[in-house]
Amino acid sequence: MAGGVIVSNASGGREYAGKMTTFVFLTCLVAATGGLIFGYDIGISGGVTSMDSFLLRFFPSVYHQSKESTGSNEYCKFNSELLTLFTSSLYLAALVASFFASTVTRVFGRKWSMFGGGITFLIGAALNGAAENVLMLILGRILLGVGVGFANQSVPVYLSEMAPAKLRGMLNIGFQLMITIGIFAANLINYWASKIEGGWGWRISLGLAAVPAAIIAVGALVLPDTPNSLLERGHENAARAMLRKVRGTDDIDAEFEELVIASNDAKIVHHPWKSIVERRYRPQLTMAVLIPFFQQLTGINVVMFYAPVLFKTVGFGDDASLVSSIITGVVNMLATIVSIVSVDRIGRRGLFLEGGTQMLISQVAVGTLIGIKFGVSGAEAELSKGYAALVVTFICIYVSAFAWSWGPLGWLVPSEIFPLEIRSAGQSINVSVNMFFTFIIAQVFLNMLCHMKFGLFFFFAAWVVIMTTFIAQFLPETKNVPIEEMVLVWKRHWFWGKFIPDDAIHVGKEAA
Repeated sequence: MAGGVIVSNASGGREYAGKMTTFVFLTCLVAATGGLIFGYDIGISGGVTSMDSFLLRFFPSVYHQSKESTGSNEYCKFNSELLTLFTSSLYLAALVASFFASTVTRVFGRKWSMFGGGITFLIGAALNGAAENVLMLILGRILLGVGVGFANQSVPVYLSEMAPAKLRGMLNIGFQLMITIGIFAANLINYWASKIEGGWGWRISLGLAAVPAAIIAVGALVLPDTPNSLLERGHENAARAMLRKVRGTDDIDAEFEELVIASNDAKIVHHPWKSIVERRYRPQLTMAVLIPFFQQLTGINVVMFYAPVLFKTVGFGDDASLVSSIITGVVNMLATIVSIVSVDRIGRRGLFLEGGTQMLISQVAVGTLIGIKFGVSGAEAELSKGYAALVVTFICIYVSAFAWSWGPLGWLVPSEIFPLEIRSAGQSINVSVNMFFTFIIAQVFLNMLCHMKFGLFFFFAAWVVIMTTFIAQFLPETKNVPIEEMVLVWKRHWFWGKFIPDDAIHVGKEAA
């Protein structure tokens, strides 16, 4: 033991002195509110697109199609490329914005990237709430997307850098918890707004996105920079003082030494986008691409984007569909808390594997139940209360599994595995891949539902089998490992170890 280091934990990294301080808890709580804007949008868009007044004003053809008489194909009621473009345009904008956010995050610090995201989202919310035509809606969505791109790029990195290693999972998943709170709040607002007489409730739903935007914009102004970011920008004394403050102890010499080494490595790398494709970073790059790719192919956005539309499609009434969405929102939020409590004990792999198994079972069940009732033709059918409740139950089982596995871990793991020199670039890749496939799924989902019918759930279930197998074979356990010592985890892995050169290992030698 030397300089506050306890030699090697179970995952292969060293343990440093540090504890949960009020300061680090509050800073992480404020930063995590960046997830509110993402969550609010996920929840609000599906509810708004199920409101008759909104459809009649902006998408009249979809409105009339959804009101077709008995005998129509239930799977195709809401199929419209323009309608899905309203939802999915945000994610294309977020994809592009994440690359610009990488530069802002690295050069100016994580907090200013959050601030920029909040302000841009605020402007987009105002434009959507005041929209008079589809063009205003789409422009507003693009600005919302820029905000989401900046926030999603900076917040997970900020949380991972501020948190002590043994609490990093819990504090980082605060971001996902805020996403679920945003979704839940949006579902409640949609239910209330749909009851407003005069058909303008959708304006409130869209305009209130300004509230979470203001929260993160104002919050970012009072946030301190992370020790890693301060070192990266050459402020060594400030970084040492900040590390001492967030760890709640003066015994920080060993950890600070590793941060300095990481910072010096980072300064050598002048072109992180070029460096990130080098062989030595192949394990992290693979995860930054495949984890967000798989996250979208779990099928979660089928449920969360279009939950009200989905429930109306399978025979629920207008009120019932919104109420069912609120139920799934509650389940999503509570299950995320389960992940917060367990992620640093059970570990990332355990939650991934259990969640995948549970999602697979529930997706097969939902696909089977819908297939039995609507068949291949999709002819309209009445659902009994008991049958409808069974569908909702399995959807809730699915949502809970996602909420304590692929939901939070899809943001946590990529944010904690990259070395400092390519961390901003790596997180941008993570966000851009996530947003790209979110865009694709959002754009084609209703068309896929129309053509694949209940088989769509089996399609996503097959992907769950693939991604769960991938995690079992290729993701090492990263719990409790200091963020700047993560290279040790990859070096010890049966497959990835051959990609890590010996000169990349400059931690743990003194502690041996």
